[in-house]
Amino acid sequence: MKPNSITITYLSKVSLSSLNGDDKDVDNINPIKKVTLDNGEQLPYISSQALRRAMRDKLKEFEFEISPVHEPSAAKGAVKTSLDPLKYIDDDLFGFMDAAPGKDGEKGTSKTRTSPVRVESLIALSNYKGDLDFGTNFMGKEIGVEPNIFETEIHSGIYRGTILIELDRVGCGAGFTKENELKNEEKKKRVKAVIDAFRSLWTSGRQTRFLADISPKFIAAAFMKSKNPIFLESVSVQENGKINIDQLKSVVSDYDKFIEKWLFAAQESVFPQLGEPNEIKNLKDGFIEIENWVDSYFK
Repeated sequence: MKPNSITITYLSKVSLSSLNGDDKDVDNINPIKKVTLDNGEQLPYISSQALRRAMRDKLKEFEFEISPVHEPSAAKGAVKTSLDPLKYIDDDLFGFMDAAPGKDGEKGTSKTRTSPVRVESLIALSNYKGDLDFGTNFMGKEIGVEPNIFETEIHSGIYRGTILIELDRVGCGAGFTKENELKNEEKKKRVKAVIDAFRSLWTSGRQTRFLADISPKFIAAAFMKSKNPIFLESVSVQENGKINIDQLKSVVSDYDKFIEKWLFAAQESVFPQLGEPNEIKNLKDGFIEIENWVDSYFK
């Protein structure tokens, strides 16, 4: 078996945030997205859709040409991009779907590209405890209008997410022909770009009053021979604030047959003294090694 993918499970630390709004406003309270566990606890999260948008925005910030948005092909349908993965990096990496109705009794058509970059929601490891930020807009007093009072749900804690990049599907497949499939050098460039976008992850939603950094502060990564997000459920933080490295090493042992290479890396200012020096890299060296995996795949 040859390597075909990279999976990275990561932790982000947020001191005070309101990261992703829900649509169930009640009594002037701005809620955050939460998932309810069997025991009734509610874990805040950022949706995968918001994270994909954040990475797309980062690619634009890095001066890649992003696919323009167009009117939907069908009435009441979803807007679409240019559906051109050859020209636009986001159409290649994040895929697209568009369905157009047929005319004059003809059958409709559809164009679909499944995203080679798979994204899990960024979910908190600690439950929501009902904290609220009280806000008031006093500007109306200048014209005799009573202040507008509102509250916003806030949360503090460690968040965990996962991405999986299907290396063998970048720059080829749906939306391409055999003649215009991207060269390996361009494929490599695109994969490294999305890794940089992930490495510097930041979403613009609710950041005016609750500025937060959701970029990875710990990563468990693997260069895989079989597509599987092996660390997705296995990265956890113990009561002493340290990551359970022995637990992660057991995952590596369980999936050894399907792993070409693996690494753990952390930002020491956030997760200090995780384990033996030869077990944990710093984040910079960790991402350099991941880029080396990309180089070796597209050589």
